[in-house]
Amino acid sequence: MTHDPRFMACALSLSQRGRGRTAPNPNVGCVIVAANHVVGRGWTQPGGRPHAEAMALAEARGAARGATAYVTLEPCAHVSPRGPACADLLAEAGIARLVVALRDPDPRTDGLGLARLRDAGIEIVTDVGAAEAREAMGGFLTRRRLGRPFVTLKLATSLDGRIARPDGESRWITGPESRAHAHLERARHEAILVGRGTFAADQPRLDVRLAGLEDRAPRRILLTRGEAAPGWERIADPTEIAGLDGVDHLLVEGGAETASSFLRAGLVDRLLLYRAPILIGSGKAALGDIGLGRLADAHGRWRLAESRQLGSDRLEVYRAG
Repeated sequence: MTHDPRFMACALSLSQRGRGRTAPNPNVGCVIVAANHVVGRGWTQPGGRPHAEAMALAEARGAARGATAYVTLEPCAHVSPRGPACADLLAEAGIARLVVALRDPDPRTDGLGLARLRDAGIEIVTDVGAAEAREAMGGFLTRRRLGRPFVTLKLATSLDGRIARPDGESRWITGPESRAHAHLERARHEAILVGRGTFAADQPRLDVRLAGLEDRAPRRILLTRGEAAPGWERIADPTEIAGLDGVDHLLVEGGAETASSFLRAGLVDRLLLYRAPILIGSGKAALGDIGLGRLADAHGRWRLAESRQLGSDRLEVYRAG
């Protein structure tokens, strides 16, 4: 049992390989361990199938009998036209022990997968790495809990909070390392959104320009009350993100009014703040009115989750709440 956190961390890491490609299914990770050696690895594949457990069992083959399976989410209990229930697959493979991070909130499985495996004589351990799993599968869980995607807002600013010079010049405020990281973030989202002003000024491609990840470009969403653009989807109000089918992770990139509108609506779950060590002065502010009634209301809304150096820039990641 002392190895449980370490192997669950492996499963959580694997789960991130599917992030942004598995909706409406969760991005699950699984490792199968025999005699403290990993004999099978899996993660939810693009489009949601095969599931992580099926992939790991296929790799483990006979070595799965008597082994321990580490899964970031309760194995599904329902049979789908696209594949069998993972709880049944694990039982048939002869798994002796199952370690799970979270129960599945899907009513078709919630508690039923664990019960089925327990009835098959398999030892069950739960809540290992639960907090990390909630972050790793934030898109799926937010969609289940709130009926909308998990929203990340990206801001790239100068030290004095500017996103452009007064004439609109903004390329480039941050350095190449920050821009590469932002492209990696794009690859981890099903969709990316900008406002009409940013679209008109920059004609952004919003693709992924990282070697080996070029095929991970997200769907492009335009926030506008006007006409949609060719190759783009359109919503007129931030609250309409709930209707974006197949989108559990949404990245909001710009501009200032679009960012402010999502903050005013309380729809930002995660904030990516890239800060370059430059001063611009009287340029364009990163945000406009976010609906703050008094200064006291600003405190306690965000907690720092991560901070790192990216070249000469500083990245800070904040979580709502």
